[in-house]
Amino acid sequence: METSQLRIPYFPGCTLNTTAKGFDTSLRASAQALGVELVELPEWNCCGATFPLLADNILDLAGPASVLVAAREMGERLAVACTTCYNVLRRTNLAIQTDEDKRQKLNLFIEAQYEGDLQVLDFLQVLRDEVGFEKVARTVKRPLTGLKAAAYYGCMVLRPASEVAYDDPENPRALDDLLMALGAEPIEYAHKGECCGSYLAVVSAQAAAEMTYSILSSAQKNGAQLIATNCPLCQFNLDSQQAEIGRRHTGYQTIPVLYFSQLLGIALGLDADDFDWEKHSVDPRPVLELVEPR
Repeated sequence: METSQLRIPYFPGCTLNTTAKGFDTSLRASAQALGVELVELPEWNCCGATFPLLADNILDLAGPASVLVAAREMGERLAVACTTCYNVLRRTNLAIQTDEDKRQKLNLFIEAQYEGDLQVLDFLQVLRDEVGFEKVARTVKRPLTGLKAAAYYGCMVLRPASEVAYDDPENPRALDDLLMALGAEPIEYAHKGECCGSYLAVVSAQAAAEMTYSILSSAQKNGAQLIATNCPLCQFNLDSQQAEIGRRHTGYQTIPVLYFSQLLGIALGLDADDFDWEKHSVDPRPVLELVEPR
């Protein structure tokens, strides 16, 4: 295992601290193996989970602004794994940078003097641009040879493109390229950047199930054995909706949905026993057992 060379403040967020603990655990372990020390923000608060759509709803930005202020006290950059948190923090930071009225009111409310001079990074972006997928490939100890994986990006790191995208919003590649570095075969399919419908689940479970079905079935028709995602909300929705999909669509076969960090940890040869497999509705372990140790 390499010693840490890159030290960066880290915001896990509420979901990775609770229901998506497997994402957080596998991410931290994989980061350490790749020479990245993720330093969790002390006493962090919820980011708010959604970016307020009303232009004058400034108070809802106080939560994410407080996170940004805390991160700026630790350094000039912040790594985020949850894509919803990334979306909210990145857009809040941009609003503070570009809107003087919002900046002044938020600083007055949270008693800060923050100018938006923090770089908010999705951890996949850190892997791509700072660690490098070449180094990832060199560090792999258990290549995922033979696994056909569908990369699923969802909405939050792609849209709105002018505010959050660090990849091509119409044809993203970062997650596909990571899968390739791990030895897997990323498959092409038409739905990798479409919304999974998770925000509709409360008001229309049927709509959410059908949106999910279109993604899962598209991946399967193109040969995917599993789906890898970088969003805990998408992972939960794509995973948990499959029982309902099976009731609606005769002959539907389930497919496991994993966090990319779980696959990364396995490929790096880490102990995966604490990756929270039991929280998956569709158990990924039978597919992962097809991967032969080097």
